[in-house]
Amino acid sequence: MRRIYFLVPNIEITHKIVDELKTEGIEERHIHILAKRDTPLEGLPEAGVSIKTDFLAAVERGAALGGTTGLLAGLVGLRFAGFALAGGPILGVIMAGATIGSLMGGLAGMNSGNSRLKKFEEAIEQGEFLVLVDVPKDRIDAISQAISKHHPDAQFEGIQPILPPSY
Repeated sequence: MRRIYFLVPNIEITHKIVDELKTEGIEERHIHILAKRDTPLEGLPEAGVSIKTDFLAAVERGAALGGTTGLLAGLVGLRFAGFALAGGPILGVIMAGATIGSLMGGLAGMNSGNSRLKKFEEAIEQGEFLVLVDVPKDRIDAISQAISKHHPDAQFEGIQPILPPSY
C-alpha cells in the first residue's frame, strides 16, 4: 500500500472525491481527511491520531533507544554483579527499557505534528482539505488520474513511501 495526497479547495469537492473513491472500491478506512481545527467534516472520514502526529515513529525510536539503554544497564550490572545476573535478568532489563522508551517516545510523538505533513499546514490553515488515500501500488496511477480528471481543482501532491500492511 502507498498513501497518495490531494489538496482540495472546499468540502463539496472533498465529498465528491470521497464518494468517487468509494465507488472505485477504496474502503473508508483507507481514506483520511485533514482539515483546519474545528472544521466540521460532515461525515467525512477524519484522519486519526497516528496520521496527525509522529506517534508511531516516536514509539519506534523510543523502543530502540530504551532497549539499547536497557542492554547497557544490564551489561553494567553484569560487570559489577559478576555472574549473578545471567541472560534472563538482562533480557528483562532490555525489555523494561524498551517498554519505558516506547511509552516516553509515544507521549513525545503525540505532542508533535506529523513531520511529513508540515508542508501542507499553511494550505490547511487557509481552509483547504488534505485527502490521504491508501491504495495498492498497482492502482496509484489509475486512482490519481481519475481524481485529477474528474476534479481539476484537486491538486495531486505526491505519494508517501511504503506503508505497513493493514488488516
